[in-house]
Amino acid sequence: MTQASALASASHWTTPAGMKYLGPHQASAPMDITLVLRRRPGNAPDAASWPRAARWQRGEFGRHCGAEPADLESLRRFAGRHGLTEIGAEAHRRVLHLRAAPQALERAFGVTLGKYQFSDGGGPFVGCSRAPALPPEAIAVLGLDQRPVARVRSRRPKAAPSVTYTPIQLGALYSFPAGSDGSGETVAIIELGGGFTTGDLAQYFRSLGIARAPTVTAVAVAGGTNRPGGDADGEVMLDIEVIGALAPGANIVVYFAPNTDQGFYEAISQAAHDVARKPSVMSISWGGPEDSWTGPARDAMQTALEDAAALGVTVTVAAGDSGSGDGESDGQPHVDFPASSPYALACGGTKLTASGASIA
Repeated sequence: MTQASALASASHWTTPAGMKYLGPHQASAPMDITLVLRRRPGNAPDAASWPRAARWQRGEFGRHCGAEPADLESLRRFAGRHGLTEIGAEAHRRVLHLRAAPQALERAFGVTLGKYQFSDGGGPFVGCSRAPALPPEAIAVLGLDQRPVARVRSRRPKAAPSVTYTPIQLGALYSFPAGSDGSGETVAIIELGGGFTTGDLAQYFRSLGIARAPTVTAVAVAGGTNRPGGDADGEVMLDIEVIGALAPGANIVVYFAPNTDQGFYEAISQAAHDVARKPSVMSISWGGPEDSWTGPARDAMQTALEDAAALGVTVTVAAGDSGSGDGESDGQPHVDFPASSPYALACGGTKLTASGASIA
């Protein structure tokens, strides 16, 4: 057994309940994948040392925690042997982007690609039923399995609430610093669907008496885009409106990515390493039960969140509004990922009644 095969056989790989096999993936169109490399030896951030751990500037991070040049070259040779074309590499983020026909990818990683669909809705997607065989320099290959990995972690009430609160009112109830408007900070928001319109945002902020609406920029990641008109619009608008109302002086950057492990990883990693916009805070309202993730995808996500922590970026993630079962139907407790990551600040929902200027 090769080292790559041994790694693959030890990897956690799940096929969630309700994921139906429809048949082989017979398309010939090239697929884009992301190979996530291991870190330089001995330089992984240590969760146990927070908050005293070293923080790296974005320009120097790669020298300490990026990919080993020899590892990157080894994976380039691996790609060449299997007919995979390099379309980009970022050593500081430890990623190698490759493109190839599905058949070449199957041979390179020892998988059989199929068409799948979840029984509770959604369109068909490409997936695989076993863990890919990885070269020892890589910890994950993302993009072979394109199942939706996350859901919006807020739940709409069954009936309209009798009392509603604006973000400004909630900020006052929770003693949000009145003298701080976020000036000089950039907040990254990760979205895996939906979109916003500047006209709707401007109208909302005017209704709150905010004369100067915050600057909101959309960034496309891995084929995602600001595409209003879908079910996820409500969450996108909610995220922007709450942050913009409480921190109207901050720059808000919304990173739109596909709802796949590749898209989710790329959005977090690109936001954390964004040298142009330099976000200091990241907000995520998406996630899924931790044990529904494949092991390699979860490992890759952990490294992206580790990077954010080492760069001094505070990552807040919704823990979900579905109780201890996290929306699963097996009657067992489940935690939500990436909120469960030690490098993220998990934020639970709340239900409150106000009495004047305080919570009853």
